Amino acid sequence: MTNLAHYDIVGSFLRPQELKQARADFEAGRIDAAALKAVEDQAIKDLVAKEEASGLLVVTDGEFRRSYWHLDTFWGFAGIEHIVRKHGYFFHDEETRPDSARVVGKIAFAGTHPDLEAFKFLKQLTAGTNLTARQSIPAPAQLYAELVRGPENVAALRKVYESDDELFTDISNAYRDLILALYEAGCRDVKLDDCTWGMVVDDRYWEQRDETEFDRDALQEIYLRLNNGALRDLPADLRVSTHICRGNYHSTWASKGGYQVVADHVFAKENVSDFYLEFDDERSGDFKPLAALPAGKRVVLGLVTSKRPELEDKATLKKRIEEASQYVSLENLALSTQCGFASTEEGNILTEEEQWQKIKLVIETAKEVWGN
Repeated sequence: MTNLAHYDIVGSFLRPQELKQARADFEAGRIDAAALKAVEDQAIKDLVAKEEASGLLVVTDGEFRRSYWHLDTFWGFAGIEHIVRKHGYFFHDEETRPDSARVVGKIAFAGTHPDLEAFKFLKQLTAGTNLTARQSIPAPAQLYAELVRGPENVAALRKVYESDDELFTDISNAYRDLILALYEAGCRDVKLDDCTWGMVVDDRYWEQRDETEFDRDALQEIYLRLNNGALRDLPADLRVSTHICRGNYHSTWASKGGYQVVADHVFAKENVSDFYLEFDDERSGDFKPLAALPAGKRVVLGLVTSKRPELEDKATLKKRIEEASQYVSLENLALSTQCGFASTEEGNILTEEEQWQKIKLVIETAKEVWGN
């Protein structure tokens, strides 16, 4: 089982310069895949050693083998191709790179997957220790959102899937098969990263789109069906959590709005045990929507921002934890950064030293509040 504490991380870390250089060399044809993997392997070994030294009990590979937090996983499924669009996502003050994913055949887990291979290496590094190796994957709802992003993607989708029912079933089954393969490889902690709910709550986003195509309640039902369909009948000792974010690209954000709009769907009905929630500034709203959580569910409060290097005030963090405990018992709360430090390989605008200072702040504050 997962080694739970009242402090945690979301998972991605700033890529070290030698890894960035190796990826650039690989893209330019100066080194081969084996040479790139050797650099990745060493960078991940170094990272896990730093995670352990910092006092973390749950560790990740920093997502060092990925370019994106989501697209690399999508491209690993059968039936999905890597495409490049005219534009990326438009974040606040910045546009992302234009990579995307498109359906070219029936979606399935093909028996192997980059995330599975990545986890196997991480698991080797934690063997014989008290560390829990976590694998983060983008949520099934996130894949669906990418596949219906724009008329060209929708047209490609309809060439393969005439009905949404078949599409939803294949997406959920592909994910469930990946999760079970991770379990067979020794994974006992899987986290679904999910920005879809963050888009649903953003009124500005809905003002800019054609409401005749979707409505918020119908879309939430789709997202819930996709995610819960992947999480059905899983082993009892597999901890499944979700991280709900409003975008994290080079220290910028994509959406804003409190959780109230989606609380009755995702908080009340998604089949996960833990919610990692963004609460680092006013864009995330207040804690009142947490009242929709069933008893016993755990909330990891993302009160420490990963977007800026300035350290939060401990007294303020403790006060906000106390406020959240009005809706979720203190025992079922924990503290983390609001997101990872590098959802894409660009990373947020802070240094590696500042990154570890953020984690130190999380751990110290949690120990002062909960005593562990």
